[in-house]
This record gives sequence, C-alpha cells and structure tokens, in this order.
Amino acid sequence: MSRRPGTRPHGQIRQSQLITSFGPGAMMDLPNHSVLIGGLDSWSTGGDEVIEPRLVDKLKTLFDPPLQVLKLFSPPPDADDPTAPQTGITAWQFPEWFITQDVDSEKSRGSIRARMLVHRRMLTKGKFIDDHRKKRSVVPVRFVRACKNGHIGDLDWYVFAHEGKTDCRRQMWIEERGTSGDLAEVWVRCECGKGERSMAHAAESRQSLGHCDGSRPWLGPYTKESCGEMNRLLIRTASNAYFSQLMSVISLPDRNEYLREAVETAWDFVGEVEDIEMLQYERKKSKVHKVLEDYSNNEVFAEIKIRRGQSMENQKSIKQAEMETLIASKDELGDDRPDGNFFARTLPKHAWDAPWMNCVERVVLVHRLREVMAQVGFTRFEAISPDIDGELEIGVRRATLARETTWLPAVENRGEGVFIQFNKQAVDQWMARKDVVTRGNKLLAGYEAWKGEHTGASKKFVETGGLLPYVLFHSFSHLLVTAISLECGYPASSIRERIYTIPDVGYGVLLYTGTSDAEGTLGGLIQVGRRIHEHIRNALEMGGLCSNDPVCAQHEPANQHERRFLHGAACHGCLLISETSCEHHNEFLDRALVVPTVDNLGIEFFKFIT
Repeated sequence: MSRRPGTRPHGQIRQSQLITSFGPGAMMDLPNHSVLIGGLDSWSTGGDEVIEPRLVDKLKTLFDPPLQVLKLFSPPPDADDPTAPQTGITAWQFPEWFITQDVDSEKSRGSIRARMLVHRRMLTKGKFIDDHRKKRSVVPVRFVRACKNGHIGDLDWYVFAHEGKTDCRRQMWIEERGTSGDLAEVWVRCECGKGERSMAHAAESRQSLGHCDGSRPWLGPYTKESCGEMNRLLIRTASNAYFSQLMSVISLPDRNEYLREAVETAWDFVGEVEDIEMLQYERKKSKVHKVLEDYSNNEVFAEIKIRRGQSMENQKSIKQAEMETLIASKDELGDDRPDGNFFARTLPKHAWDAPWMNCVERVVLVHRLREVMAQVGFTRFEAISPDIDGELEIGVRRATLARETTWLPAVENRGEGVFIQFNKQAVDQWMARKDVVTRGNKLLAGYEAWKGEHTGASKKFVETGGLLPYVLFHSFSHLLVTAISLECGYPASSIRERIYTIPDVGYGVLLYTGTSDAEGTLGGLIQVGRRIHEHIRNALEMGGLCSNDPVCAQHEPANQHERRFLHGAACHGCLLISETSCEHHNEFLDRALVVPTVDNLGIEFFKFIT
C-alpha cells in the first residue's frame, strides 16, 4: 500500500518501533487499513548509515553463506520539507478477508449473531454492497494462518468450512454462538448448508489448516519458498504474531589501543614468550607487572600473537568485550564530551561500602553510552533470544527481511547506566555449595521439561553449565530495576539490563537506559548510582517476601500443573518486569538464589544483614 506523491502517508510510526515491534513481516493496524509491513526491498532510501564495525562483523557471520558486504541504516525518516524526495515504507494490505461490522438480522437467530465473510475483491471503495444494495462497513477478519518459519497468509475459508477441497463459492458467514468470545463459540458457516466448523478446530488441530505453502507476502505478492511445516491458527493482534530478532552492542572505546600500547612498552620482555606459562613468569618482573596489571594473561597473549602476525584463536563474544572494557579502568574510561559515545567513572569503594555489599567488587557509573541495535530477522509463535553472551545462534531458522540482504535496519540509542561487578571468588564458592547444587538440579529439571515441550529448542548457556550464575544475577537485576525505578525518574519499563556471566572474566550487571531522544540521558541513573548500596538493600528487602507467598516460594520448576518450567520462586508479584526491560523474556528467574524466602532454603547469595 504505497501512496501517491504529494499525499499524506497512511500512518506513521517511530523509527525504533520499526525494528522491534513492527518490522518487515509484522501485521499492523493503520487508521483505515490493516497491513503487513513490507520487506527492506520496498523501503525508500533516506536513512542515515549507522557505523558500528563490531556489530557488523558479528552480523555477517549469521548468514549462510556469510556476507562479504553489509551495512546498517536507520529507517527512512519522514521528510519535513514538502519539496524533498518522498520517503516511506510500503505496506501490503493484509488480511484480504473481512467481516461486516453490523450483525445480519435475517441470518441471526436467538443468541447467534451472524456477520458476512467477504473477500477484498468483493468490496467497492472499502464497503460491501449486499443484494439489497445496502452498503456495509467491514473490518479485517482476526484469524490468519502462519507457521513457525514466519510464513503467513489468509485461511482458505472454503476448504476449512467444508473440511476439504470444494467447488462451493457461496456466501460465508462468521457466527458468534455465545457471549464469551471463546473460539469454540465462533463458527464459520457456508450458505450451502453443507459446511460449518468451529474455529476451535483450527486452534486444536494443525491438520485442519493443512501444510504451509511458504508464502512471504511482506516481500511482495506471490513470493514463496519451500516449507514443510503445518499451518497454525494465528490471531492477528496476538502478542505471539511477531518476534523481532535483534542483536545489540554497546559502543566501546578502543581498549585494544591501550592494550597495544602496553604490550609495545613491555615488548622487550614479552616479545619472545611462547605460551601463557612463560608470560606469567615475565609478568612477575616489576616493570612488566606495572605496565600490564590491568590486562589478563589471555588478553596480553592474544595481542602478542596479533603483533607477530598470527591470527587470534577465538574472537571475543559481544558481552566479553563489553565487560572487559567496563572493568578496565580504575578511575575513568572514555571521553567526557557531549558528543562522545562512552564515558564511565569508577565509584570509590568508601562511597558504597556496607555489610550487604561484601560480594560487590566494583561500581561503575556510566555517564554516557551508545547502544546500536539491529534487526536480523523475525519469528512467529516463539521468540528466539540471544544467548547470554549476546550472540545469536548461527543456523537458526528465521524469516528473512529482504529477498537479498545487503543492509539491515538499525537504531542508535543513547543513555546512561550503572555497572555492578561481583567478586568472582565469592560466586565460585557459592556455586560449589551442596544445597546450591541441589537447587540448580531442580532448575535444570524445569529446563528439561521446557525443552521436552519445545522440540529442537535449547539454550546453549544451560547446556554448558551456566544456568546457576545467570539465574542468580538475572533475578537480582529484576529486583534492582524495581527498586531504583521508584526514585530515578525513569519508569521501570525504560530501564534495561545486560547480565554478564563470563567465568573467564567475571560477573556483573549493567542497568541502563537507552532511547533515541533525550529521555535516555536525564541523569537519574547516575544519581541513584551514587547511593547504589541503599537501593540494593531495598531490592533485597523486597525480594524476601512476595504477595503470592508461600505459593511463589514453594513453586517447583518441573511442576507439570503450573507449567512455569523456567521459573523458581518467581511470579508477577516479585520478579517479573516489563519485557522491554528484560533481556530474556522474563525467563530463568529464582529469587531464592538471591535472598532468603519463606521456605528458608539457605541457598541465598546475599547474606543480608538488617
């Protein structure tokens, strides 16, 4: 649904929403139309290029084969100048089936309310003219079909109503045979009298909608690919209709530059080392130790190999690079200037020291940060989150955004944040405790139950033994978001989290804001960060008791009745927050690992002193 030059657009939307909620392939209601957002091929030019080499390098590897050339661009803005070239995004009308708004009194009987089901080709100027020449207003039907590969299309209503192929093309009706709106009370009926069926059949039996034909209407009419999945019923406005698959990075100062300078200074001593053991011996020398004390053995040895012309064996993950930067400086890091991308200061320990903070190693106030977020693809029915290292899995089936990918949509968010680093030795000792291991096995049993219901699904960090530390700090982060939102001036939904559980580097939590306008840089998080010990205490106090206790505290992850397999002691009364804030869709949470609960399991990480 494009527009003629000089006419007003059919609707407007924020640029950030175009890569989160309403990207290519998403269904959207405009003021006068229901549409499917077109693919990148149908977006006009005009968006600015977003420069973030670290993110681009990661994105290239996600495609098969890996892309050689890829750029990031912001969505095209609406031009204020009426003489400027027209910008915009094509949207295709979808679905193509409609129902009349008014109830047909002739076909309705008793408590049954009947509305006509009509195709777009039967409309005249957006209205349906019936046999009595009466104009009827119509609205898009709320039922469509889709598959887990992202393909989507209209239901074949004739085939569905007659439970198989048919030549009948008589008038179809949607009947509401009750007042609840339940699918079992919504029926489709053909005027021939031989075909009628409840919509509950479409929801309960995938066989009723047949095999997916691979339709990708967001890329243009009649665009299809092979697909062997079964169709599923999809409610057009349901929250599981579209899950944008995103990858984001925090723009960092070039720490490698400082590392290169340090290695160059100590080159006379470390230039001949052949392994980590030799490097450790050389670092004991006072001159070398002073120069390299801010860097790990692995970092220094990797830089030595690069300096010799050897390639780096393992590329750092997104979050590993971020955490190494956040803990790199003992005082300041980055540039303190208005147009800078990153500036952070370490808060002196005497400013936050308290008995309940003995497991905290460092607090960093991030005065200025820039987050770049790009959309790679999307899924339907089930979201596929990045792993806890910030990486997206290679080979995951995602719906494509364009026929041929040469660029991806991205947005820049600027904001501020607070980073909390935890003592690695304290975390390792806590994980080694017998009762903590027992609790971890229960959480793992819940994960196995979840995996049994999601064929082919898995979480890499769980399979490699990273479940316990992630659940611990993820749960702590949610408690802290709720606590600081009461004073920082930002709503809780505007505060986001990044959880760092990297055994080789350490553990930490970054709470930050990031928006494309001034709301992300109001200074509220920096202010509460200066009293972070008070807010952590408030968070721990809130986490000890939930309004749903003891039911919440005694929840078993593998409980087949409650079916909350990825939760321990967690519910809407204590840990669940806005999904715009959570990096893992409110999953993998258990406050019993953080603070004592009414169950008093003795597995809490924080030995809270009142």
